[in-house]
Amino acid sequence: MTMPLTCRFYSQKFPEVDDVVMVNVRSIAEMGAYVHLLEYNNIEGMILLSELSRRRIRSINKLIRVGRNECVVVIRVDKDKGYIDLSKRRVSPEDIVRCEEKFAKAKAVNSILRHVAEILGYQTNEELEELYQKTAWFFELKMKKQSSSYDMFKHSVNDVSALDELGLDEKTKEVLITHIRRRLMPQAVKVRADIEVGCCAYEGIDAVKNAL
Repeated sequence: MTMPLTCRFYSQKFPEVDDVVMVNVRSIAEMGAYVHLLEYNNIEGMILLSELSRRRIRSINKLIRVGRNECVVVIRVDKDKGYIDLSKRRVSPEDIVRCEEKFAKAKAVNSILRHVAEILGYQTNEELEELYQKTAWFFELKMKKQSSSYDMFKHSVNDVSALDELGLDEKTKEVLITHIRRRLMPQAVKVRADIEVGCCAYEGIDAVKNAL
């Protein structure tokens, strides 16, 4: 069975200090919780015990659980050794909202590009990363904003020329547009409502009829 292709969501291999990132809790130890950074191809990080909560910790399982996704802030990065220290207690409610929105957008783009790679017969993660460089990371570097490719992909649903500057070959561009439309095309929604209208005044029935 072929393993699914994987790639980090952003051009940077590591997050920066003060970045708020989405992680998945893998295990809990004496020093803290080991996690995978979902946006960075599951590289490992640690939430130190002292960074779990501002309050006294009575039960660690009430604060964090294995298998759960959490929004945390980066407090230290050692790119040479691959150490990433994280904090849960320093994250504000506003940070969580922004992190969840950014993660959802980046995850949608990742899903699109992995499907494109699959259709085009890519066999290696390096090929998927090259596709990222030509598409999502191109827009990220141009606009200096992570997950900005989501907005450009969504714009291309109605304006295909938004992708012209990527310089893709026709086959890749055709497959990409197909999957963007499949994933990001606004869905038609039917809305039905029941309303009650009453009038207690004289000749109320006629008043209601006239109002409608």
